[in-house]
Amino acid sequence: MPQTNKIFPLLTALCLALAAAGPASARDGAEIAKIFDSGVAAYDAGNYQQAFKIWWDLRYEDLAAMRNLAMMLRKGQGVAKDPKKAEEIYQRAAEAGLPTAQADLADMLLKGEAGPPDLASALPLLEAAAAANHPVAQFQLGELYETGAPPLVPQNLEVARQLYAAAAGHGMKEAADRLRVVGPPTVQQQPPQPQSVQQQSQQTSPQPAQRQPVAAAAVPATSPSMPAVSPDHRP
Repeated sequence: MPQTNKIFPLLTALCLALAAAGPASARDGAEIAKIFDSGVAAYDAGNYQQAFKIWWDLRYEDLAAMRNLAMMLRKGQGVAKDPKKAEEIYQRAAEAGLPTAQADLADMLLKGEAGPPDLASALPLLEAAAAANHPVAQFQLGELYETGAPPLVPQNLEVARQLYAAAAGHGMKEAADRLRVVGPPTVQQQPPQPQSVQQQSQQTSPQPAQRQPVAAAAVPATSPSMPAVSPDHRP
């Protein structure tokens, strides 16, 4: 059974708990942004416990804060490392459409950080993030198409080239290096647009309050030149 399906009962319980214990009063976008940015300042200063506390206070209201909480739980920054909890929170942000969360969760699933590696669950997340121009997702998806991963991913060098070219266009050195090996795309076009991750799942996720947080390619997931430890920042 895919890993994503295994966490749905936990996710449902979490969503019900969040609905019951939401913030006492709504905050406007400017106030949320100010609080969020104070978390970024704390994180950049190395005060991870304070950053986690600040973003935790925004967990009902802001997708970028939600993704950053998951990232810190994944890494054990300012809080005990908890891959399962990280996956649950990433899942909520990913289903709400945040590309950084989609890419990070896909990376966790591919690596099997909270259970066995799960390509079937990672693939729609990678496709959604790659379609939103997330460079690491484009690179990882390109690797799958270059080699093939039957029966889920057929080998297709042209799609791999297009994905590598897109990631290289966002400054990813590994993609540019790989493109020199496999050659440039024959046709200069975007890879086929995948079905969104929201359509891939029947699970209902909570909606962010009013404000869509971060540009699609703001923070990549993982690669040697693009580390996963960066929090989402606001443009």
